[in-house]
Amino acid sequence: MTNNVTASSRRVRAARVTAQPYSTRASDKRRAQTSAHNVVKFLREKLGLTLTAQLADVNARTVTRWIANQARPREEAEKRLRAAYQIFMILEKEEAPPTVRAWFMGMNEQLDDLTPTEAIALGREKDALVAARAFVAYG
Repeated sequence: MTNNVTASSRRVRAARVTAQPYSTRASDKRRAQTSAHNVVKFLREKLGLTLTAQLADVNARTVTRWIANQARPREEAEKRLRAAYQIFMILEKEEAPPTVRAWFMGMNEQLDDLTPTEAIALGREKDALVAARAFVAYG
């Protein structure tokens, strides 16, 4: 009996990891409408200049230019930053911002012991998103 309850609980938690409720469509739309400039500013505020630069695989001076509207992120950098922004929003629903920042900096077994920041910088945004959803579901 205990094994059935445990297996059932695992299925429910696994469903939470993969399924996205209908209500996320509004937040998806809001994320899509957020300008690249505002995404960069948000990440700089929440994660800091160094982590934001690492996510985009650029130097800190480039991020500073983006924030000052002196340049725009290239498409690949913007894709990484938007992924980090989405992941931050998912994690922030369950955790405090300092915990989310620590999650981005910590090695993650699900990402082959890379940090989520490193994984995103390497173009593994989807893997980092799955790891974030697993963190929310399983702790």
